Amino acid sequence: MSTLKTVYIIVGPTAVGKTAFAIELAKRLGTEIISADARQCYQEMKIGVARPTLHELAQVNHYFIASHSIHDQVNAAVFEKYALEKVHEIFKTKNTVVMVGGTGLYIKAFCEGLDLIPEIDPQIRLAIQKEYELKGLKWLQEEIAIKDPLFWQQAEKENPQRLMRALEVIHGTGASILSFQNKQKVKRPFNIIKIGLEMQRPLLYERINERVLKMLEEGLEEEVKSLLPFFHLNALQTVGYSEWDAYFKGEMDQPRVIDLIQQHTRHYAKRQMTWFKKDPQVQWYNASAVTINQIIP
Repeated sequence: MSTLKTVYIIVGPTAVGKTAFAIELAKRLGTEIISADARQCYQEMKIGVARPTLHELAQVNHYFIASHSIHDQVNAAVFEKYALEKVHEIFKTKNTVVMVGGTGLYIKAFCEGLDLIPEIDPQIRLAIQKEYELKGLKWLQEEIAIKDPLFWQQAEKENPQRLMRALEVIHGTGASILSFQNKQKVKRPFNIIKIGLEMQRPLLYERINERVLKMLEEGLEEEVKSLLPFFHLNALQTVGYSEWDAYFKGEMDQPRVIDLIQQHTRHYAKRQMTWFKKDPQVQWYNASAVTINQIIP
């Protein structure tokens, strides 16, 4: 691949308008889109993950949308391999690719490669997952705070997958997951341009609240109900789905579930911004005013 080839990566918090902007950019460039969303890749999850509409998907070819099952193991390493293969394929006929999503770790893996962590005994992972299912997030947080305090200081404290991963690494190796972080970034054989979309927090939070209500109208409750037999899977331990567990057990009413989803989504958006703002390569634009001409004059 020539270094003239370029991947435009659109990042930012959930509900800021990344999908629509990425589609317009891809249409202008005459290229295709790779999603960098850790949840929209699951075939069985549609409404609660705000998957692009059929109309949006029809405008531009998308990859990593409904490409996997909730029964598959999907992580940053899987995404890195998948995305690099797709980029190589697209670059055979096009000079550009658009990537869009809010999963910071997936984008980091694509741009820089992953840290080399030794293989962990699967039994350790299973044991931790069982403990988490029995004792919940508070137990997991306390375990990490005690056993890997350095990681805990910078951890995504409400992300059980990240916390379980850190715990299994310290159990399996005796060392913090931080000690395996590779300071040598992989140099990709193409240009990467990162574009961040942001808006004032009150407006973003209003959009998030409205989108959750729209999900309810579109049948979120029914979608979640159909997935109840699979709530033990990692894919379902996520905002928009896990909040319904208490509802279907008769322990919480629907208005409270919706309130929690809105609240957790706002918290998630805040964590996304914290992650992306740490990246000096991201060029930030006001999502309400940015135009394609600002990106490709």
